[in-house]
Amino acid sequence: MGLVTASAATERISRWRWLWILPRLAFILFVGGVALLLWMSDRADKEEKRATLISDILWLEQNLRFHLTRNEEVLGRISPAHTVSAAAFESFAHTVFGFESGLRQLIWLGTDGTVRQAHPITMDPSLVGDAGEAVPSRQSFHLARSLGKPVYSKAYPYFTNDWQFEVHVPVSREGRIVGVAVGVYRIRELLGDSVPWWLAERYRISVVGDSGKVLGTRSKVESAATEEGYQVAFEPPGWGLALHAEPYHAPRPLASVLLSASLVILAMIVLWSLWILRRHVLRRQAVEEQLQREHAFRKAMEDSLDTGMRARTLDGEIIYVNPAFCRMVGWTATELIGKRPPMPYWADDYLDETRAIHDRVLAGNGPEEGFELKFKHRDGNVIDVLVHEAPLIDARGQQSGWMGSMVDITERKQAEQRVRQQQDRLQSTARLIAMGEMASSIAHELNQPLAAISSYCTGAVNLLRSAAPATEVVPALNKAVEQAHRAGQIIRRIYSLARPSESRVERLLLAERIDTALALMEGDIREKAIRVTLDLTADAAIEGDPVLLEQALFNLFRNAVEAMRETIPDHRELGISLSRADGYALLKVADRGCGIDAGVVERLFEPLFTTKTDGMGMGLAICRSVVENHRGRLAFQPNPLGGAVFTILLPLTPS
Repeated sequence: MGLVTASAATERISRWRWLWILPRLAFILFVGGVALLLWMSDRADKEEKRATLISDILWLEQNLRFHLTRNEEVLGRISPAHTVSAAAFESFAHTVFGFESGLRQLIWLGTDGTVRQAHPITMDPSLVGDAGEAVPSRQSFHLARSLGKPVYSKAYPYFTNDWQFEVHVPVSREGRIVGVAVGVYRIRELLGDSVPWWLAERYRISVVGDSGKVLGTRSKVESAATEEGYQVAFEPPGWGLALHAEPYHAPRPLASVLLSASLVILAMIVLWSLWILRRHVLRRQAVEEQLQREHAFRKAMEDSLDTGMRARTLDGEIIYVNPAFCRMVGWTATELIGKRPPMPYWADDYLDETRAIHDRVLAGNGPEEGFELKFKHRDGNVIDVLVHEAPLIDARGQQSGWMGSMVDITERKQAEQRVRQQQDRLQSTARLIAMGEMASSIAHELNQPLAAISSYCTGAVNLLRSAAPATEVVPALNKAVEQAHRAGQIIRRIYSLARPSESRVERLLLAERIDTALALMEGDIREKAIRVTLDLTADAAIEGDPVLLEQALFNLFRNAVEAMRETIPDHRELGISLSRADGYALLKVADRGCGIDAGVVERLFEPLFTTKTDGMGMGLAICRSVVENHRGRLAFQPNPLGGAVFTILLPLTPS
């Protein structure tokens, strides 16, 4: 066992040996990251300086363009009064020069190109004629006069160290050119007037010709520029001129050097710290693996349960719920954790009860055997839950809250309720059947035989009193005896209805049972002057109990006769028809009485339900029981002519 344990430990150490190089690798990556960061920072700084250089040189080019354009407008506004005398022209020249225009000489040329006025007169000796007057570029003069707009000349040397160029602005009066105003710019002095001091301290600004020769420079720093510059076209005046700016080299800031050194020192400290913490990490790793296994096992067990789990602090705040509890109440764990009473899943109608038991649990007085509560699902449905609460103990052995388990018993409660309701209905039905079909029916159905016996006996007594011969008395007495037997049969048949196994079934003709039942109603029919319409042409043979069927037919006929009590005599009609329909005998009993309201149709065949003031509500219930006991069906429908139509459907007996 010891060898196996040592071998497992060795294998585990070798499996995690690659972790030893992590601190070194981390240090190398850290130093590389620092170097990359510094390089990227330097690159970003250069790109920022480059962007600033481009922005500044473009601004300078726009500024120079603005000055040159403004000078063109000013020169174009020269008036004839300014050119008539040297004093007036000199005054106008001083005005133009006062705008920091960059102009160093102003010349007025006539339409023939001759110099009429100039200020100052001193020019390059090579450009001075015999009369000592300045002579501007002839080519630019002719081009400006022909185009009618300002034209710039090429740059040409001024003495030895400077270059200059001219702008020829044609001046028109009343649609014709009266002369050309020529402004002379010296490049070095133009840069001195137009380039601000802060720009000169950053860059060396130069105007470069088309051959790359520097024609003029503006700078306040004597050290040479060593970094790459940026160049834009100098338009106007054009002719290949360009503005060139070169930034001056700036030493690396001391703060950047100190930051780099600090990062390296910090990397060494981090490496040493990682090396010190290595052993501690290895020890913790084993413990964490064990905890992770236990946590995964517990989490899988809790997630697989159908029992809801909920943990609360001592003041009732929810700190944990499992998926089963979330499914039970319809709220997510994120929505429930941190909630305090009242909870969103407490049923609105049971808030006081729920709050009371909640306070008891937090006080430590909750029922140990568990208790039932009403919870509300998020969709509004109320559910029944069985709750058990237990103290939640922390690692120090102290109680930090309560852990509750919940079981949804809604279906069980509903099933128990359905069982109780079903038992109540069964008991009620049993009582109704026993009372309705055994007791009330006997009294209800015996009225007719007893009435017949009384009638026959009364007739026999009257015959005897009148000294009638025995031949006339005996038939009446025989009929009374027959009705007495019939009453006994009714009692036995009603009793047999409660015990179907004892019923007497025989083959019979339904038309004969109809005639017998009508014979019992003969007196009432004749008394109420009711017309009976019979359609018994079909030969319908069925199997059944003749007495029970006769009583069911008698009940239907009697109900029809009583329904026409208030009907006018001309409309009192009882229609009875018998036919065949797909292997069934179809009997219809139609009356033209008061009919049956639509609101009571659904309860028409219920025991003890009646619309009569003196009725018991058992007649139609008994009729349906008899018909259904013979595998038939009893139905009702309104009579289109007024009244009601009851339909009996019984299976025919094969021939």
